[in-house]
Amino acid sequence: MIALLGLGMVTVFLFLVMTKRLSPMVALVVVPAAFAVLGGFAPDLGDMITDGIKSVAPTAAMLLFAILYFGIMIDAGLFDPITRAVVRLTRNDPLRLIVGTVALVAVVSLDGDGTTTFMITVSALLPLYKKLGISPVLMTGLACLTNAILNVVPWGGPSARAASALGLDPQELFVPMILPLVAGLATVFVLAWMLGLRERARVRSGELVLAGAGGPSTPSTGGSTGDFADGDFDVLAPDRESLRPKLIWFNAALTAALLVGLIVGVLPIAVLFMLGTGLALLVNYPRLAQQRTRIAAHADSVVSVVSMVFAAAVFTGVLSGTGMIEQMAHYLLTAMPDGLYPFFSVIVAVLSVPFTFFMSNDAFYFGIMPILAEAGAQHGIAPIEIARASLLGQPIHMLSPLVPAMYVLIGLAKVDLGDHHRFAIKWALVVSAVVIATGFALGVISIH
Repeated sequence: MIALLGLGMVTVFLFLVMTKRLSPMVALVVVPAAFAVLGGFAPDLGDMITDGIKSVAPTAAMLLFAILYFGIMIDAGLFDPITRAVVRLTRNDPLRLIVGTVALVAVVSLDGDGTTTFMITVSALLPLYKKLGISPVLMTGLACLTNAILNVVPWGGPSARAASALGLDPQELFVPMILPLVAGLATVFVLAWMLGLRERARVRSGELVLAGAGGPSTPSTGGSTGDFADGDFDVLAPDRESLRPKLIWFNAALTAALLVGLIVGVLPIAVLFMLGTGLALLVNYPRLAQQRTRIAAHADSVVSVVSMVFAAAVFTGVLSGTGMIEQMAHYLLTAMPDGLYPFFSVIVAVLSVPFTFFMSNDAFYFGIMPILAEAGAQHGIAPIEIARASLLGQPIHMLSPLVPAMYVLIGLAKVDLGDHHRFAIKWALVVSAVVIATGFALGVISIH
């Protein structure tokens, strides 16, 4: 009963968000609360939500100061050279821009942190998408697909969790998965190429029609995000007051040191961004009025993202507090006939697609995967194979409503969550299928 309640909760949430019946923040709060009451958990609802808030508080703090930090770096001009380089390479060509989006995200994603990747990507490329009249939904969707694949690196979240949960060597766990991940990344590049060709034809066709009509105009945005004002894509205007060209090397060194600190784990990530934000404000904008202006300039992004994270805490708190996650996994295992266990690692790989979408990486890799590994071990399947299988479904995880970095991405790009999901989920399923099939073909997972 609890398992069906959890499945119903997730289904109703996705339906309301993707059909735009409710805003994501409202749905994240109202839907789990209603299902908790429906399931008879009303007396414990306050404790469950409080536990959920406690679990996301460090993430919310990190996002708050990360948005401020990278906003300050954008204001100061740190990413202007990247933007100019991309402009030169794209040459106002939608195909080059869309393929370049995947390439940029792939390179930046090597730091293992989705939030910083998305901030850099949006700051560098959103002005170009707006200028060419290409829907930013393409950028957000491709960015999520690319980052999800690269996030499986040993210092990324999923691999680190899987290795620590089962006591495995991260390098031994990761190396056999390189080729399946390369196949997944190649699939994203092919997708970007196809979309780029379509957008190139659309934009050029629009230009010809407009030219024949006797006057220039701005191409269509694709209808997903509405019309853009003429000045909207001047986010990185070369004459803006906030620019600090003389401090670009200091800002670059500070950002590099911050990213190194993130990878090495010198301090908690929230603390690093707090210190980085304070130092960036102090050096770039030493006067109080300047600091207030810079903070206020990014207040909308901070409030929208952080409020979404705390709303997601209600969802995760109810999922875990009611036992829905454990019951869904238990029901799945007990319902599976013994004759399917020779295919168990393949089944785990397939199940990792919905599991990593419906729950956080912490919940899946620390709560569910050990159960799957134990079940596999009882039938002679090594835990490391189950761990690898559980990582093959990651291409869809970055689209999960429980991933804070996704809200940073769509918030900065001003893309609706429903539009983002409608475009990206189908392609994420394709990429996941390619990764799983390649893993099976190469023996990463096998039939026993």
